[in-house]
Amino acid sequence: MKKYRWMTILTSMILSIGCFAAAHAEVIPPCEPGQQIGYPAAVLCESLTLREQPRSSSRAVQTLFFGDVPIVVGADLPDGPRVENGFVYCTVGDSVDSPCGWLNADYIAINPAWYVTERETTVYAWNDTAALKVALLDKNTRLPILREEDGWYLVSLRGAVGWIRK
Repeated sequence: MKKYRWMTILTSMILSIGCFAAAHAEVIPPCEPGQQIGYPAAVLCESLTLREQPRSSSRAVQTLFFGDVPIVVGADLPDGPRVENGFVYCTVGDSVDSPCGWLNADYIAINPAWYVTERETTVYAWNDTAALKVALLDKNTRLPILREEDGWYLVSLRGAVGWIRK
């Protein structure tokens, strides 16, 4: 009888330890093709200018910031989004009067998956827990996932990148 009681206690301890080691985050997958006017994108830099024309010298329409989610118009169509000179055509809302313009495609991730923390989460310089810690994210931090590799996510950190263990 004592043997079974100890087995039960040991099993309970192992299961509870396993729960602490599990990832504490929600991963929101990319959007599926559907009824939307395009795909959401994630601004990856500190600030990014929405422009009237697809060139850097064009008049600014609006400034977007890290984490803003413009819509890349037509990105869900077979021909893909409108692209000119490395810029993509976007809107910053879903109403008829929402500002539209061109964003430099080098500074956005189109239709990324998102990592949303459910507790404080450590970000590493590379995909190894022995690596330098580059950030400690607060609960409910939402970051675009740039890549998934060997049990790790590469996420955007406002102009930089870091690795989070799954």
